[in-house]
Amino acid sequence: MSTYKLYYFNGRGRAEVARLIFAAADQKFEDIRYEHSEWPSHKAEAPLGQVPILEFDGVKLPQSISIARFLAKQFHLAGKDNFEQAKVDAVGDTIGDLISAYVPIRREQDATKKQELIKKFVSEELSKHLQNLDTLGKLYGNGGPFFVGNNLTWVDLFFYDVSANILQFDTNGLDTYPWLKQNREEVEKQPKIAEYLKNRPQTSF
Repeated sequence: MSTYKLYYFNGRGRAEVARLIFAAADQKFEDIRYEHSEWPSHKAEAPLGQVPILEFDGVKLPQSISIARFLAKQFHLAGKDNFEQAKVDAVGDTIGDLISAYVPIRREQDATKKQELIKKFVSEELSKHLQNLDTLGKLYGNGGPFFVGNNLTWVDLFFYDVSANILQFDTNGLDTYPWLKQNREEVEKQPKIAEYLKNRPQTSF
């Protein structure tokens, strides 16, 4: 039987999509969480000196999206055929564009500058990225609430996690995108996801 270990900090961050995939698949894994103070003593163990890392049968794989795509294929959450997988990847890459737009906010330490970045992001960036995702969901979702093929895939989980961060910046950010709101609601209704969300550690990020 294959074994899975996931290494990350004690937070959601870039590892949470992998944890959500494990939850959706009802797959056991070892969730190894470092406090930031512990990380320097473990950094040399990481292939690229960074986390998250997935250790699969003793071999370590870096890069959060590569981890997510591998796990999705393992547990049949990547699309039913090659073209569906391409559609899923297109949605994933579009979510990546959204992440790139708000990463500077996360990194800004100055409170005043952070608020300025949030205001600019909400007013100038957010709607463009949400519209792109809304377009793809309606194009590929076959009339259903999931992004591709009317079936849950890893990008539904990815958007669920990323949009939670967006809603911290703008609590009404999805109000003009009912399809995206429904997508989040349908993810939360998945029994294994609901159980995971109820029991996951409460962290600040």
